[in-house]
Amino acid sequence: MSKSWFIIANPIAGNGKFSKQWKEIQQVLNSKNIDYSFVFTQFYKHEIELVQDAIQQGFRNIISAGGDGTLHNIVNGVMMQRYVKSSDITIAVLPTGTGNDWIKTYSIPNNIKKAVEIISYKKTILQDIGQITTKEGEITYFNNVAGLGYDGYIAKKLQKIKRLGALSYLIAGIYGMLFYKKLIFKITMNQITIKTTCLMTIVSICKFSGGGMQFSKKGDPTDGFFDITIAKNLTLFDLILNLKKLYNGKIVDHPKVATYKTNEITVVPQNSKPFIQADGELIGTGTATFSLIEKGIRFVIVSY
Repeated sequence: MSKSWFIIANPIAGNGKFSKQWKEIQQVLNSKNIDYSFVFTQFYKHEIELVQDAIQQGFRNIISAGGDGTLHNIVNGVMMQRYVKSSDITIAVLPTGTGNDWIKTYSIPNNIKKAVEIISYKKTILQDIGQITTKEGEITYFNNVAGLGYDGYIAKKLQKIKRLGALSYLIAGIYGMLFYKKLIFKITMNQITIKTTCLMTIVSICKFSGGGMQFSKKGDPTDGFFDITIAKNLTLFDLILNLKKLYNGKIVDHPKVATYKTNEITVVPQNSKPFIQADGELIGTGTATFSLIEKGIRFVIVSY
């Protein structure tokens, strides 16, 4: 078993800035005497195959160099493999992507030098991981925030404009406010069923998504529970009036928003098949069951 770090780097992350970032990454890693090997992704979801190959080769320490999508795919590769327990794998993040929402929960700076320093400190945490099962039986894992409805619609729009950087989240959000139509969801959890007109249902392990928005009261990503946020019949006016609260987390106190804690939830759309997103990545449409895997993977962090 190797104690070296294995870097999986996404060269298209960060809107063309990767070449400069990669030189900095190598310089800082070398200055900290951190032993590492590396590989670049070559196609969509290549991370899944690369991380599984690395684990087979004996690596147990993985660095994700990219954005939330790169980390999401690495997490899926770890959870899908059967060579070792997923909790035996440690993942660190060098943020080179656009959104970088997962790192915000743990106060990991969006700065290469400081992020490498954090890796050298070796402070880790065993974090919960989410599993999504679609009606067709397809399984996807997530480490941050998932959901369906408005947020899935936004994730779909972001695919075309993400090159615009942080501004893309605002543009997609405004577009969604204007054109997304609310649906009726039947939501089952904790032995209760709720049927309601719904803007979106958010399933959170960590706090931040959508470029820094907070749809969750989530305080502990290791507590064995999802934080569920059901945004009901929120209107365009409600969203505009409460724009600040979308970023400071107080949106959960709005009278049209309900929050719950659970370790499993099923959402069944009644009159359409909305997009399902996990960590900002589109994974399917329609009915989804979310279940929690306690302390699934170890991550390098600062604090939370």
